[in-house]
Amino acid sequence: MDSARKNPFFALTKGNRRLAALIRIFQNGNWGEMSAPGLYQAAAGPSVPTAPPSYEETVATNSYFPTPPAPVPGPTTGLVHGPDGKGMNPPAYYTQPVPVPNANAIAVQTVYVQQPVSFFDRPIQMCCPSCNKMIVTQLSYNAGALTWLSCGSLCLLGCIAGCCFIPFCVDALQDVDHYCPNCKALLGTYKRL
Repeated sequence: MDSARKNPFFALTKGNRRLAALIRIFQNGNWGEMSAPGLYQAAAGPSVPTAPPSYEETVATNSYFPTPPAPVPGPTTGLVHGPDGKGMNPPAYYTQPVPVPNANAIAVQTVYVQQPVSFFDRPIQMCCPSCNKMIVTQLSYNAGALTWLSCGSLCLLGCIAGCCFIPFCVDALQDVDHYCPNCKALLGTYKRL
């Protein structure tokens, strides 16, 4: 019972000797008793290096592929000795020349595709496709189908004395044209009907 009071893990480790040994090592701080089992133990021999090898050491020890000398562009000829010991000229061969940068290189132009614009009865901010500037459209009102239908219906109701022409003075009954303020190009139309 005394050991259960001294060690709170006694009841937990009563049946497990290995766990009890680890807890004892941990409590005493004696880490020298710990050793990794089986294959994990360090092999006897030279000590493990503390830092990786330097770049120079790596390049010097791993030079598996020596770089061949670069061929010189143009014809290559030379005297080669044949099987009978006499000198003979091999056929001339050409190495591929290195391309020279062209001064007349084609310039690449970036094209931005603008999303379709919905025109309404009020000015909108957009990029003008004609002058490529950011603008706020100017509005112009023109008589459209709704204006003529309103005029005809007022005429049928008895407004013959000139009251039937009132729809031509009301902007809310007319179609709207959007213009660029810089280049005066027609950008779009909002039709009421």
